[in-house]
Amino acid sequence: MRIAGAPISWGVCEVPGWGYQLDRARVLAEMRDLGLTATELGPEGFLPPSPTRCRALLAEYGLRAVGGFVPVVLHEDDHDPLPVVRAAMRAFADGDVDTVVLAASTGGESYDARPELDAAAWKTLMTNLRRILKSAKEFGRSVTLHPHVGTVVQDPGEVQRVLDGSPVQLCLDTGHLLAGGTDPAELVSRAAARIAHVHLKDVDAAMAERVRAGELPYGRAVKEGLYRPLGRGDVDVPAIVAGLTAAGYDGWYVLEQDVVIAPGDAADADPRENVAESLAYLNGLAGPGGGAGP
Repeated sequence: MRIAGAPISWGVCEVPGWGYQLDRARVLAEMRDLGLTATELGPEGFLPPSPTRCRALLAEYGLRAVGGFVPVVLHEDDHDPLPVVRAAMRAFADGDVDTVVLAASTGGESYDARPELDAAAWKTLMTNLRRILKSAKEFGRSVTLHPHVGTVVQDPGEVQRVLDGSPVQLCLDTGHLLAGGTDPAELVSRAAARIAHVHLKDVDAAMAERVRAGELPYGRAVKEGLYRPLGRGDVDVPAIVAGLTAAGYDGWYVLEQDVVIAPGDAADADPRENVAESLAYLNGLAGPGGGAGP
């Protein structure tokens, strides 16, 4: 298994007001100290905007970037997402970053509310995905779509609509899929060939059900422990890893537990513990003498 980290596991997120944002020197040093050799980029502004400077900074910590989250509006007829995505793909090519992880943004700043798309909006979304995939060939980048709570591709019907209506590959985020109502292990069993990137996190399924029912805002749920270290939630991680391995998946597994660090807790926060626990869990899956090295 190729294991990477992600700044969101240290509470670093693109959502305004998400929580206390740890500085990049600490985050990158702790990734290195845990034995990770790769990471996703994190939100805009976390790492230097220059691809050359970004790559050089990561190299100082023994890291390389393997992907980056690019939330864009894909469903609005009067909005063209291609310039933003092309700029990201150009930067990824210059910085030797493998995978563009698209999210079908609502256009809002939070993940607590989302619209229901009509047929015309879905047609626009699919058209934009085709345009982005065509453009990706120019830059030699892999493009995946990330089903994500609070975006317009969240629930099982929406995930299936993307699979049926577009050739785009998926980023299998085990936590966001389960939180949105899709069993990620079942999705692997029937669509492993469509998965090109993986975000591994665990979920409290009962809390996720409250989010889907509108009883608990998503942001508050994350603060209260919606996502858990691997092995402490309801995601069938062993089945997912086994299914992807059997299908020949050779991409990255990104440890990405969404956390919120409250300002008052910043001094005592130790996100390394969650990541270390998840790494130990993956090594346990590999069995004696196996190991899921980074």
